[in-house]
Amino acid sequence: MRTVQGAALRGLKARVRALAERTGLPVRPARRRPARPDAHRPGGAAPDTPTLRRLPGYGTPRTAGGPPPAEPRPAPPGPGTATRVRRTPATAALRRAPAAPAVALRPAGTASPSATAPLATLAALLSGRVRPRPRRRPAGTYASATALRALRARRGDAPALLRVRSGESVLVLLDPQDLRRFYADPAGVLTAGTGCSRGEPRAERREMTADALGADLPVHPAAGPILAALAEEARHLTAAGTLDLARARHAVHRAARRIVLGDAAADDGELAGWLAQLCAGDKGLRGGRTRAARSVEDRARARIRQYARLADDTALVARAARHADGTPHGEDASGPDPADEARLWLLAMDAVPETLLRTLLLLGAHPAEQDAAAAEAAAEVAAGPARGELPRLRACVRESLRLYPVVPELVRITRTESEWRGVRHPAGTPVLLPAAFHQRDPERVPAAHVFVPGRWKNPGADQDIRMAPFGHGGGRCPGAQLGLMITAALCAEVLRTHRITDTRPSLDPVGPLPPTLDPQAVRLTLGRR
Repeated sequence: MRTVQGAALRGLKARVRALAERTGLPVRPARRRPARPDAHRPGGAAPDTPTLRRLPGYGTPRTAGGPPPAEPRPAPPGPGTATRVRRTPATAALRRAPAAPAVALRPAGTASPSATAPLATLAALLSGRVRPRPRRRPAGTYASATALRALRARRGDAPALLRVRSGESVLVLLDPQDLRRFYADPAGVLTAGTGCSRGEPRAERREMTADALGADLPVHPAAGPILAALAEEARHLTAAGTLDLARARHAVHRAARRIVLGDAAADDGELAGWLAQLCAGDKGLRGGRTRAARSVEDRARARIRQYARLADDTALVARAARHADGTPHGEDASGPDPADEARLWLLAMDAVPETLLRTLLLLGAHPAEQDAAAAEAAAEVAAGPARGELPRLRACVRESLRLYPVVPELVRITRTESEWRGVRHPAGTPVLLPAAFHQRDPERVPAAHVFVPGRWKNPGADQDIRMAPFGHGGGRCPGAQLGLMITAALCAEVLRTHRITDTRPSLDPVGPLPPTLDPQAVRLTLGRR
């Protein structure tokens, strides 16, 4: 009977071990039991078999042989004993490096995956651990910045080549001097390492996008109709006594469809749903670019082309159609497709609601800045041709993006053999630029964790290589000026008639700001002026 039970238990262990290997569940090496005599085995030696243990936080038993658990904390060795821990170079450097001075920060709730996942993965990248759950705690970003400062204190400013447990090596740029080359190298040397890259845009596409979005103009040529649409849609922001992310998204998406496609697209909820699925990517459509994803993309493109045929000259898609090789609305496949570009512009504007909400939250926590911004918004009504500039509110939006960037880190892949600080690296080496780390680096940026919009009024602040809310060089976002104008104008519409009387979360106006701000947790209380 005992033999049958033992065979069943060994079979169960084998199945659990196979399941752990397939699913990648974190496991912990089993605790060895002390040897004891066994009358059923020759020599009385007990077999050395792994022991199944149920760990807190996981409902499935773990077995030996899988990856280590997240953030393992081994017990300290006893006196006179020596322990030998096997580490990757990145893990060893981080654990031996002196800890950076800690700053007492107040968490702002659970971090949003869309806002913090890119930089939060850096902590897992450096330590080589894999978590079965995609969501990260708000402290993940702060831990990454602390790890990078510790790494720089130990190794210096030179790019650090870190090897993760998968065997891949990643070159991390720790010195702002190396950032200029990162932004300046052409696509033939460094190519974007994200799935959103579409390669180097052709000259006609760049020209079409720059003209349609007013890339080099602080105030867009069609600022009059754009500001009018924003003023009408901003009424949804102040219709209730509170403002949250859902209300901000509703108003911004309606305004975006009117600006890009014309007024007829404002109430198209079906198109809004398709764009939401495309923006969610593989989270909304499992399997990435599956047949369902392509079908949604095709339907959205066809609907956008319908609006493009009816759009007036003030819509961005109509402005883009003028450069489509003389064919109406880009129907010639050899030239750039205005409808396809319009779809990308609508997807890019999905970042505006979160930036708007964070900027208003920061202004609500700083009453003096809020009063100055409200005064500018009131004076802007009588500005006439200068409407849309709003320099103070634009500085507030830039500072919000410095503290909480839309893209916290950039990754590019070397196409050829490259040399960084005298060290040669083979083609295919990933180069990581932690933008959020450099923008909030207390060793290089004054008042790095404090809301100081005035820093953007200094001459050359927009060319500061450490600050990259919209990138630099040829990779700079062509819609930077338009995005600033739209976000600042929406802030002005809110502050012109209302005052932010209470905020959630509550921020310290003088102390360091939290490393992340989940827009889903932001609630603003509005009062009439």
